[in-house]
Amino acid sequence: MCTTYLAARLARHLRESGATVERTLLVRLNPAVEHKTRGNAALAVHTDAAPERVADLAADALGDAADGDSRTNPGAVIAPGGPDSVPDDIVQFARDAMREIHTIENAEERATAAGYRTLARGNGRGRIGALAAVGAWRAFDDWTHERISYRERERWGTERNVDPESVFRAAERGYPDVWDTVDTVERETVCVPHTPCPVLHGIRGDSSEAVRRVGEQIESEPVAFAHTFLTNQGTDAHLAAGTFDSLDENRGYRLDGTVTAAPETRRGGHVFFEIEDTPCAAFEPTKRFRERVRGLRVGDELTVCGEFTDGTLKLEKFAARSLNRTKLTVPTCPDCGTSMSSAGRNQGYRCRDCSTSADGKVAREVERDLEAGWYEVPPCARRHVAKPLIRGGFDAPTHPER
Repeated sequence: MCTTYLAARLARHLRESGATVERTLLVRLNPAVEHKTRGNAALAVHTDAAPERVADLAADALGDAADGDSRTNPGAVIAPGGPDSVPDDIVQFARDAMREIHTIENAEERATAAGYRTLARGNGRGRIGALAAVGAWRAFDDWTHERISYRERERWGTERNVDPESVFRAAERGYPDVWDTVDTVERETVCVPHTPCPVLHGIRGDSSEAVRRVGEQIESEPVAFAHTFLTNQGTDAHLAAGTFDSLDENRGYRLDGTVTAAPETRRGGHVFFEIEDTPCAAFEPTKRFRERVRGLRVGDELTVCGEFTDGTLKLEKFAARSLNRTKLTVPTCPDCGTSMSSAGRNQGYRCRDCSTSADGKVAREVERDLEAGWYEVPPCARRHVAKPLIRGGFDAPTHPER
């Protein structure tokens, strides 16, 4: 089951019963945790409905979420009061859920202390995300939108009927206010999932009106209903400032450093290099981003962003701060213009024809394909929460991928 579908259906039911739903949050949590779902999403419905009524509806939703899948451990938190009055420790819990790893026990203890009611199926690990969603409104201040169109139930699990050309046309009209709808180079409709879930397509952007307009321009099978979420997608909320000598596993970081080992392409097309002697990788699914990484040289000063897992930083984007534009080469004879030859170990170089000499190699300027600024993985490889360069707010020139 898709958590966004359950939340959207719950919001619809509440509205139809006369309750007010002020907003529905779609919160993407730490994408590096071991027990995450595919998108690691948590949902919050802000409503004035009575907590007892919401608890009954949430219990039904958990049953739907867990039905027939023993691996699913959903949870819900019913928090009386408005989202602006959530206690500070719950707000901090939400912030930490983006960058750290919580336990089920920690979530349950905090929810109980705050006077919240919790519901669970299985081991109830979903209570972690649910409590984080409760605190998210106060925890974050950068919000985007996603308009999700859902399929008719009888079509779930069948091949989606979406006209690709209409998606590309709509994406072009909506860009840059709407982003990551397609990948123009790979010719991939990024907004259309490949899993057997209820989602037909999801349109992401900076305004609710823009994502609605693009979604309505897509030609497809009938849409059962659509719902617009306020979300932390595309915000880099998962990245914490850090240093290379203090990295913890399964966290996302933004780090400054110097390239200490040149890029090399390994089996499978993955590209590895080192910054401050720490392995960094651009894996094959990042496609053309790997060419940017292959263009790096020892001595380049970078800011890198990504997930640190299994001792390797998995790149999502990087900024070239200062590029090493020189290399040491064999000196050229000033008289005849030919390359000198080694005069022996630690004896410099000598021109055999002219008898001129040089103490050692000399620095020469080299052409670089890279320019200063930010580079990112393409839309087909972008994580939900990673911020696309087209959104702006970066501290150097950007080179957006479309």
